[in-house]
Amino acid sequence: MAEDVRAGTAVPADLTYGGYLRLDELLSCQAPQTSAHDELLFVIIHQVYELWFKQILHEAALLQESLETGSGPAALATARRSAKILKTVVGQLDILETMTPQQFASFRPDLGSSSGFQSAQFRYLEAVLGRRDFSASIVDPRLARILGRRPVFASLLRYLAGEGYPVSAQARDRDPRAPWPEDDAVQAMLLGVYAEAGTASEICEALVDIDEGIQEWRYRHVKMVERIIGVKTGTGGSAGSAYLRSTLFRPAFPDLWAIRSRL
Repeated sequence: MAEDVRAGTAVPADLTYGGYLRLDELLSCQAPQTSAHDELLFVIIHQVYELWFKQILHEAALLQESLETGSGPAALATARRSAKILKTVVGQLDILETMTPQQFASFRPDLGSSSGFQSAQFRYLEAVLGRRDFSASIVDPRLARILGRRPVFASLLRYLAGEGYPVSAQARDRDPRAPWPEDDAVQAMLLGVYAEAGTASEICEALVDIDEGIQEWRYRHVKMVERIIGVKTGTGGSAGSAYLRSTLFRPAFPDLWAIRSRL
């Protein structure tokens, strides 16, 4: 056995690429329901989405920890990485859009009740970023825990307060379960952050990049759905593109967008 010094745990001396990545398990996770050629692409793309959502949630945890412990450079690096991942997530829609409506129709009836609306991880990500208007019927134990914790913007306010910016106790200590409305006092404070053009303002801009990435994902997702199934009911009986359109242009960090016209 060879010793992994960093983790302090023993690892096999003959650990291989395939063993480390558990490729036998990973590559056996694709189980198309039909013989249609394009279903494998559909499965892989969505599995990759879920892996990226897992990674963004992993990065968001570090982002909040860095903000709340006052580590600005670490928070900035993590926020920028998350924004880059979202660019990749959005870009993968280009691949999915190579599928024609006829190709999707060749296996769509066999998808049963499965639907992208059932992605728990995307709901977790939305909640971490501040969304609070989830139907009680979809709030599982993990989502409930996230809803009871401070979202990213609240962690940003705590970081800014630690840096000496005038964040009121009311804003800093808001009930994490309540939705975040726009706040004039917070916006005035943010204008001061941007005026100094330091690390704090760079973090704010990186959070805007993340917010824009989520909104871009939603928009591209709508157009992809409309391109492939038009205005039909979505898989699993969802409202399809009609519902997706209703989610557009809902920023996670409204105050960071509101100050744009005042900078």
